[in-house]
Amino acid sequence: MNITVKLFATLGAHLPPADRKARATRVEVPEGTSLLGLIERMALPRDLCTLVLHNGVFVPQEILGDRCLEAEDTVAIWPPVGGG
Repeated sequence: MNITVKLFATLGAHLPPADRKARATRVEVPEGTSLLGLIERMALPRDLCTLVLHNGVFVPQEILGDRCLEAEDTVAIWPPVGGG
């Protein structure tokens, strides 16, 4: 099944070069893939995936392995944000 993955800030470097300007790519994953499985499949540094939205809804880190994806879902991931 296909989903859309949006990666922001430094995580954008993990997108295919042709998709970096749009900050999004289409990814094919097997049915039953969890958000954590997606992060692992894309080889994203787990410690940099601090804010995860699944179809626009925040998903706490503790349940990333429990939330399964469905066809045409959208996942957006941000790294830690600093400021001062």
